[in-house]
Amino acid sequence: MTSIPFQTIDWNLIEKTEHSGESGTAYWQTLQLGGLRIRKVTYSEKYIADHWCQKGHIVHCLEGEFISELENGQKFKLSKGITYIVSDEVSSHRSVTTKGVELLIIDGDFLR
Repeated sequence: MTSIPFQTIDWNLIEKTEHSGESGTAYWQTLQLGGLRIRKVTYSEKYIADHWCQKGHIVHCLEGEFISELENGQKFKLSKGITYIVSDEVSSHRSVTTKGVELLIIDGDFLR
């Protein structure tokens, strides 16, 4: 990974992309810095991810709450101010929310 110079992120200037879930919609605002990806993600009401993810993430809940389900049946409730971390290939997980949620998600090569 190369050095990242000091910079600010004005999320109001970053385009939103839409991603359909099994139900509901995810809206991503993405900043890609080499092998580092930083996203502000909003899940709509009644959002269920359409796949089990095995990528590593640092996920911080900015607003609302959601459940991070593991494929083995474990469920973790995260609300404003709570963060989870996991490396690549360590778990199969997906997000579910009933009322919607706003997250900051950081992932990339450093989680391999």
